[in-house]
Amino acid sequence: MARNGADVLARTLAAAGVRQLFSLSGNHVMPVYDAALDAGLRIVHVRHEAAAVHMADAWGRLTGEPGVALVTGGPGHANAVSALYTALASDSPLVLISGHAPLGELGRGAFQEMRQADIAAPLAKASWTAQSADTLPADVARALREAKSGRPGPVHLSVPNDVLDAHTDAALPQASVFVSTENGNPGKIDAALSALATAARPLIITGRIRPAELEELSGVPVVAMESPRGVNDPSLGKFSKVLASADAVLLAGKRADFTLKFGRAFSQGCRLFELDTPNGLVERARTLQWPKSGWLGEVRDSLRYRPAEWSQLKDNPDGALHPALLCRAVAPLLASPDAILVCDGGEFGQWAQACLGARRRIINGPAGSIGSALPFAAAAKLAAPQASVVALLGDGTFGFHMSELDTAVRYGLGYVAVIGNDACWNAEYQIQLRAYGKDRAHSLDLLPTRYGAAAQALGAHGEDVFRGADLTPALQRAREAKKVACVNVVIERVAAPVY
Repeated sequence: MARNGADVLARTLAAAGVRQLFSLSGNHVMPVYDAALDAGLRIVHVRHEAAAVHMADAWGRLTGEPGVALVTGGPGHANAVSALYTALASDSPLVLISGHAPLGELGRGAFQEMRQADIAAPLAKASWTAQSADTLPADVARALREAKSGRPGPVHLSVPNDVLDAHTDAALPQASVFVSTENGNPGKIDAALSALATAARPLIITGRIRPAELEELSGVPVVAMESPRGVNDPSLGKFSKVLASADAVLLAGKRADFTLKFGRAFSQGCRLFELDTPNGLVERARTLQWPKSGWLGEVRDSLRYRPAEWSQLKDNPDGALHPALLCRAVAPLLASPDAILVCDGGEFGQWAQACLGARRRIINGPAGSIGSALPFAAAAKLAAPQASVVALLGDGTFGFHMSELDTAVRYGLGYVAVIGNDACWNAEYQIQLRAYGKDRAHSLDLLPTRYGAAAQALGAHGEDVFRGADLTPALQRAREAKKVACVNVVIERVAAPVY
């Protein structure tokens, strides 16, 4: 039975197990919107194309299956591409499908004509333009497969209008086509694990996923390092001190990049091993004998370290709060085992990561970008509808995708967003203070905007908190709001923690 390309694309996604598309509409992709009805694909319609990619990113991180973003061509594609870098740096599997000017009109000034695959290529594992409706099932299958194969990451596929409109008899792919056939490198894994088993101070560092079972089995500390601040990440406590004394380190899905000082974070005699992913480590580790030592406890103690003065901070009932006190008040919202913590932003984001924890966490990652918190939280609520999802973000960050509160309202995504509002681009302000002095710190102030009132205008539950005494009741009301809630809290303008 002949179908058009849009129908083939939608049905191929559905055959792969995709159930929803994170999308912003536009001329080039309207045939896919029509085809989505018959394919049973839900469209989560966002307010900015980058938000669609951020949502696909969070979906991929939480589920392990590629999230799929669908945007229109030209400027829609250009808006979406900026978010690919955040996903690429965090090894997040997703597929960005962009509409595209017709192949038959390229080079003649087609509407929104753009070299889209070339633009996305530096920010994706693979990037290409579909050439035929006949090959579209294979294109889609390849994109989904490559996104989660080896070191996961984003993949881009542009689909021209005339490919979507053309008819084809191409069959839908079999389920096996979507599955990666990579088995890793058992030889490299065995060599690395053997070295760890004989080391006195071994470590495994991952980029994002921390295989807790591997640590329990081997007694080797497994540490996730996902912040752009790397060894100086305040959520890792004093880990940098013990890292320098490790004698064997396995980087599993983590590069010896700027976050590890390009390898200079390790001692000169440290044996270093690198694997693209943690895949297969647990299975191979079961075949080895692992000696027990006090090293694991030493590393865990270093990770738990927080300055004693944080616990001695006094509440300010009548004015701006210290960020650590704000985080202390938020902690009960993350008490349930299924809670998901989202952190985003500069200085306040670092306070949130250092002071709060949950079994599942999504942060902006090594890219060091900001603005993704609200799309991340929305996707987290879609992936885990029963979970308590709490996003902490700075006021500068909130401005990037404030309109995505509207998306959360429309789709009933009841997460809680807590804004630490210091009326400043504070990360950059702190750089100015350190590098140039207070007299040359300028142009980074923001207005002390009532973002809670803005959230109310978008249909969310919104509150503005100007006094510490009002914070806990506001958070409780947000928790009970039965819809997306935004609590905007005035905080002190202080630097991120450094131990």
